[in-house]
Amino acid sequence: MKIALGADHAGFALKEQIKQHLVRKGFEVDDRGTYSTASVDYPDYARAVGDEVTSQTAEMGILVCGSGIGMAIAANKVPGVRAANVRSEEEAELSRRHNNANVLALGARWMDENAACRIVDRWLSAPFEGGRHQRRVEKIAEVERAEAQTVRSS
Repeated sequence: MKIALGADHAGFALKEQIKQHLVRKGFEVDDRGTYSTASVDYPDYARAVGDEVTSQTAEMGILVCGSGIGMAIAANKVPGVRAANVRSEEEAELSRRHNNANVLALGARWMDENAACRIVDRWLSAPFEGGRHQRRVEKIAEVERAEAQTVRSS
């Protein structure tokens, strides 16, 4: 499985630790940056990872910033992305099982490497349950299509 990975300057160190963890576990990682702690704009990295996921160049995406909030907001603007900002293993699992989240957003200020790697592992191993949750995920896609139609009509 290929994972697209991105971070801003606040998430750089944790991204690097997550990358090493994923490689050790046998995942292919496409690191979309940033590559240092120099100040950058998080939406650029959220977009790069989101585009990879929606184009199916990568199966899943992981984003890291200071809080995870900005990355999740920006990534969710990419049509087809369902990004979840989570702080616990339980939230990670539910974001996959119930929401079919395809991008995980983490806040480097809220967790250390061990917690982040446990969250990542739980997120990657949880299957989407489908069923009643599939109907809800489809409604999210309907909202995206309607918004795109509104923009095209303007």
